[in-house]
Amino acid sequence: MPYNSEKTQVSVVIPCYNSNRTIKKCVESALSQEEVLLEVIVVDDGGSEKAADVLTDFLCDERLNIIRLEKNKGVANARNTGVKAANGEYIAFLDSDDWWDGRKLKKQLEIFENNRINKNIALVCTGREIYDSRGNATGKYIGVKEKITYEDLLKTNSINCSSVLIPKKTALEFPMGHDNMHEDYITWLSILKKYGTAYGIDEPLLKYRMDIKSKSGNKFKSAYMTYNVYKYLGLNFFQRIYHMMTYTINGIKKYR
Repeated sequence: MPYNSEKTQVSVVIPCYNSNRTIKKCVESALSQEEVLLEVIVVDDGGSEKAADVLTDFLCDERLNIIRLEKNKGVANARNTGVKAANGEYIAFLDSDDWWDGRKLKKQLEIFENNRINKNIALVCTGREIYDSRGNATGKYIGVKEKITYEDLLKTNSINCSSVLIPKKTALEFPMGHDNMHEDYITWLSILKKYGTAYGIDEPLLKYRMDIKSKSGNKFKSAYMTYNVYKYLGLNFFQRIYHMMTYTINGIKKYR
């Protein structure tokens, strides 16, 4: 069936920067989603490597759109660029070193479709199976609660960006920023504060590649940025200290 942008259910936004080692598997997992009308938007963020060079097997697929930026402006800008170019009713974010189970988007769409009357569903996320930087399974799994509130999220960032499915109108209302912090964490907190509850599917539908060089992989850097998130959101000093304590405790539990 020819691709019809007007019938697109989900736009998958993949920011990448010199990610040629991993992006092929990432894009393949997105294009292989079961029973979902989708498009895949790769935003190539001005690196020395060109994503199109390793995605030649998919260039004939009309669902794939590669946007090449001339200058590197960071992952938040790349995601926002993809959202603005999207045709789908929903946005799914996927980092270029991660990949999905083939049923992920189908399961998430079912939750939205079955709860259209419930206006409090802000987004749907999933659990994640942890892999090392070479793509080898570590045997670790990080689950999610069925329902995640704003207060829950303040205690620990349990929503991984590559697991999120969100209405496009919400993604446009809350564009990402602040690459010097956890840009996605700020976004999820802001959304839940206004719109209510996130729903979680406690299954390893996201295959998450852990890189110790990344912002989330460096624990001390990650903690510092989390503190700045609380500060940015306007929490007072004692609230920031309290939530940093819960963040640390939950972080130890999460990755042990």
